Amino acid sequence: MPIALGTLLNALNSSMIAVALLSIQQSFSSRSALHSSSESMWLVSGLYLATAVGQPTMGRLADRFGAKRIFCLGLAIVLLASALAPFAPSIGWLIAARVGLGLGTSAAYPAGMAIIHAWSSRNAAGGTPIGGLGVMSIAGQVAVAFGPPLGGLLVQWAGWRSIFWINAPIVLIAFALAWRWLPADAALSDGKKKGTLGDLDLPGVTLFILTLSSLLLFLQSTPREPNWWQLALTMFLCPALIQRERMAQAPLIDVRMLSQNRPLLGAYLRCIGSYAVFYAIFYALPMWLQEAKGLSAAEAGLLLLPIAALGAATTMIATRIADRYGSRPVLIIGTLMLCIGSAAMCFISSSLPVWSIALLSVVFGMPNGFNNLGNQATLYQSAPPEQMGAASGLYRTAQYVGGSLSFSLVSLTLGHPAGDHGLQQLALILGAISLLLLLNAASSRHIDAADPVISQPT
Repeated sequence: MPIALGTLLNALNSSMIAVALLSIQQSFSSRSALHSSSESMWLVSGLYLATAVGQPTMGRLADRFGAKRIFCLGLAIVLLASALAPFAPSIGWLIAARVGLGLGTSAAYPAGMAIIHAWSSRNAAGGTPIGGLGVMSIAGQVAVAFGPPLGGLLVQWAGWRSIFWINAPIVLIAFALAWRWLPADAALSDGKKKGTLGDLDLPGVTLFILTLSSLLLFLQSTPREPNWWQLALTMFLCPALIQRERMAQAPLIDVRMLSQNRPLLGAYLRCIGSYAVFYAIFYALPMWLQEAKGLSAAEAGLLLLPIAALGAATTMIATRIADRYGSRPVLIIGTLMLCIGSAAMCFISSSLPVWSIALLSVVFGMPNGFNNLGNQATLYQSAPPEQMGAASGLYRTAQYVGGSLSFSLVSLTLGHPAGDHGLQQLALILGAISLLLLLNAASSRHIDAADPVISQPT
């Protein structure tokens, strides 16, 4: 339960902000020069970047200092950022608070995976804890599904500051349950602490932050005018990061291990591809529904709700299948559904009735639960036990890279205003990605079967 609560905080804070942006702009427009829509979008991008670079860093800290310690530290950072955000004197300070939220919420998933792995090693002979992975996946899906409606209600009745206050009871409950129920970490002597601090690979962390930030900033610039110097900087930094990590004694990203661990590398690549498709649909459909179909934002949001809500429901089905047959059939089902949905979207037009769009939304809501659980199970089986936290953090980073790719795909194909032709072009690209994912899931020799485990701590 505490791991599930901690995991949903990131998705909840990522999704609630969407309905509060206009209110925040209006609140600061008379007091600050930073009130344009482009600047307020850093409220989204700031958390996005902080989370992408924070996940593997927090995972490494969990591996080194203890998963429970880092889990609770992350909750404390979230509580502090949530307490300060409502009193921010400018949008700049509010962005800083959102960055703090991103760093704090980054701890829950990699630390939670490390805790589940430790529990499984002691109580389930090291088998894959499909139930625990399923609960973590469901928590994220539920937060994505109900974040916008919850945020809308909070903003309407209590103002935009309430989307930060809502974190407080969740954090306090998660902290109390974690303190009471999660297993204690091993004690660290003073000498070991000093040695561990020296092994944190701070140059690697710095290079990783710079590399990923420059890549994501380039991807975000492509819809307007690509900042090619950011791409050039990325291509310069990436080899430097790889060389540094190959030389480091305790690297943040173990590139030697990744080059030899094809199942883990495959899980990351499938994660990028599947989330690129999922988020492209999640971004494109609301824009198309409003601009091509003429629906209101509220109506478009309701039609989109099944995409996220069904992801939670199908995760429970996927958990049963993976528990019995392994992760391969789960990935095949998920990627096949992506292919079917992409093919159906090729024939979509604004002349179709709304109920048919709702049906398509249902089709796209089903694959994510299968793909997410299947990739998480493969990650769990493939990652070295002593690097479970860092490997899990990189998995979440792969999700955000996929999300950034989707944002670029939507902006480059959909058009302004969004039209039928642009949506069909996007569908063709998503169909090609989905087909590659399906072929990989069906043919890869490195997707191992998951071992059943009866129950796990969540």
